[in-house]
Amino acid sequence: MEAVGAGLVDCHCHLSAPDFDQDLDHVLQKARKANVVALVAVAEHRGEFEKIMELSKRYSGFILPCLGVHPVQGLLLQDQRSVTLKDLDEAVPIIEKYRDQLLAIGEVGLDFSPRFANTDEKKEEQRQVLISQVQLAKRLNLPLNVHSRSAGRPTINLLLEQGADKVLLHAFDGRPSVAMEGVRAGYFFSIPPSIIRSGQLFFSSKKQKLVKQLPLTSLCLETDSPALGPEKQVRNEPQNISVSAEYIALVKGISVGEVIEVTTQNACKLFPKLQQLLQK
Repeated sequence: MEAVGAGLVDCHCHLSAPDFDQDLDHVLQKARKANVVALVAVAEHRGEFEKIMELSKRYSGFILPCLGVHPVQGLLLQDQRSVTLKDLDEAVPIIEKYRDQLLAIGEVGLDFSPRFANTDEKKEEQRQVLISQVQLAKRLNLPLNVHSRSAGRPTINLLLEQGADKVLLHAFDGRPSVAMEGVRAGYFFSIPPSIIRSGQLFFSSKKQKLVKQLPLTSLCLETDSPALGPEKQVRNEPQNISVSAEYIALVKGISVGEVIEVTTQNACKLFPKLQQLLQK
């Protein structure tokens, strides 16, 4: 499978975030100049579904939409809470409505951070929401774009149990040995620019081991814009995707060109509709 033009694919970003309301055109221009050929825009809650679909229409073939219900809900920091089945019930009809236009279902997953999932009941409800979305993705024949903060093993175990096959685990913070179970199942792992942040030894070393141990054929690139940029507290943008590519090249002792070529091939394997778009 050839990565046409070997441009970069940002496999996970939040372009509907208010952070980009004032200058999205400029942000996208900079991304194109940085040789980014596709942006996979994920949702977190149903309130942004229509905005994401509108962006995918306005920037057709460049912004590719994913709709899904994130394990953490609530627009403002102080309102954030663990997802409920009611959140999912309200979102599914909209996902169904746009099923033929979607690249994937996402952002979905588990988040067992203590401030969100502080009871077994909340963890179980998150699991039920994720199971429903895995089954929805299978029924619609769409890949999954997955969040797994503080829940690496439970997320991969659930995906395996449910028979999920086309899976991207974004910004995975679990052990590399757990990630390897995903690799054996054919799952992909995307690496954000925050990988290079210095002064956060535990944060960095765990993620860096992941890059070192996982085969290049299982890696993709992401920015998670506007979060997870090279510098903390500074808005991240899709143009920073090259930071991830350069870091992977450094760790693996290969050229940046090879990283771009292989990660774009990987993105095309993961997202069949992307392959069709890049061949046009």
